[in-house]
Amino acid sequence: MRLYWFVILMCSTIVSWANADTIIVKKDARIDVLVSKQIAVNRLSAKMSSGGQFIGYRIQLLNTKSRDEAFKLKGEMLQKFADQKTYLSFQSPYFKVRFGNFINKEEAEEYRKILSQRFPQGVYVVSDLIEYTPKEEDLDTPQ
Repeated sequence: MRLYWFVILMCSTIVSWANADTIIVKKDARIDVLVSKQIAVNRLSAKMSSGGQFIGYRIQLLNTKSRDEAFKLKGEMLQKFADQKTYLSFQSPYFKVRFGNFINKEEAEEYRKILSQRFPQGVYVVSDLIEYTPKEEDLDTPQ
């Protein structure tokens, strides 16, 4: 579909013949708008997986064989950090508790420093597919 619009815009470009050896091309201004929108879409899709989820970071808090321990920690995290989500996954034989949806690693590291005081056994940032809704500035045309 994008290629279709690009071809239409290219065909609407006017070519003038001034004399036998000079060609004057007048580009339609909509081509620049289309190109800038495509650049924004490409930047956004580079951050996504093939399944449509965003590639980002989470903080792994716990990796245990105890189901009860994992559920208890998830409940605590939901109470103490209501602004972030906590996730529980099972990869046999371990339960993993992960925290947050961070689009960049720096933001995840800030939370990791806060959480490492509470969890001395170690918490670390892991790459994961996250829940993320693009903000308006993510969809704006690049400067």
